[in-house]
Amino acid sequence: METILVQQPGSSGPDDAAVGGPELLHMGPGDVADFGRGLPGGRGVSIVLPDPGVSRRAGRLEAAEDYWRLSNFSRDTAYAVENLEGAGEYITVAPGRLGAPVPFEFSRVVLPALCGTVDFKVFAPQHAYLDKQSAPGAGELTVHPYALDATAKYFLVLVALCEPRLRHPSDGVLPGAGDIAERLRPLESCRDLTRSAVNYHIDYLAFSKLRLDLGDDVGAGGSARTGAKRARLASLALRFGLVREEHLALLPSRRRPVPLERDA
Repeated sequence: METILVQQPGSSGPDDAAVGGPELLHMGPGDVADFGRGLPGGRGVSIVLPDPGVSRRAGRLEAAEDYWRLSNFSRDTAYAVENLEGAGEYITVAPGRLGAPVPFEFSRVVLPALCGTVDFKVFAPQHAYLDKQSAPGAGELTVHPYALDATAKYFLVLVALCEPRLRHPSDGVLPGAGDIAERLRPLESCRDLTRSAVNYHIDYLAFSKLRLDLGDDVGAGGSARTGAKRARLASLALRFGLVREEHLALLPSRRRPVPLERDA
C-alpha cells in the first residue's frame, strides 16, 4: 500500500486535470525518491526539476508508515512545504535538514529557482486519524480503516455525491461531476472548482482513500467508468457511515434569499 503519491512537475492537478490523469509516482513505506535537476536528461533523480538554479540533487523524499519526510541537501537554501488545504499554512525545511516530517495530507514542495520557483505536489492518502471512540490508556489505539479528513475538499465532493441518497434514500440518481461542482461553488473554498477537479477528487477517493476494487467496472483502457466509480463510492460511504446526515451542514444552503420589498 502506498504511503504517498508524488505528482510530477508539469503534470496537471486537481484544478486542471488532463485526459488520462496526472503522472504520479507511487511510494510505499521505506521507499525514497531524490529530486533535483539531475544529470543531463534528468537522469539520477526520480523527480526532475529542470531549472538551472536547482541543484542536480536537491533533496530526498522518504515514505514512512502514514506520512513522509523531506531532506534538504542544500547548504544555504531553505525549502517550503505548503499545505494545499490550509489558509496559507506552510513549514520551512532548513538547509541541511534531514528527515523533516511533513504533517499535511496535501502538500506542495517549493524550491527557489532561477526562473522564480519550481514545485511539485505530494499527497499522503494514508494519513491516519484516530478513532474517536478509542479510550486513552486502553492500550494501542484503533486507527480508522478509511482515513478521511472532514475538512478536506475531497470530503465535500463525497458529501455532495451522497446528498441525494441521504435526503431521499430511495433516490437512485447520483449527481455528475458538473452537478457536484455547481453544488459546491457557493462555498468560498470551492469558488474555482471545476468539473475536471471534481473528477480528480473522485479518483483520489476511489483509488487512494477508500481503495475500491472496481473489478468488472474497469474498461478496456484500464480506467474505471466514471458512473461506476461514483456509484461504488456513494454505496461504500453510506453503508459504513463515512458520510452521514450531520455532514450535510457542510454544504451550501439550498435556500434562496428572499428579495426585499421596495417601498411604493
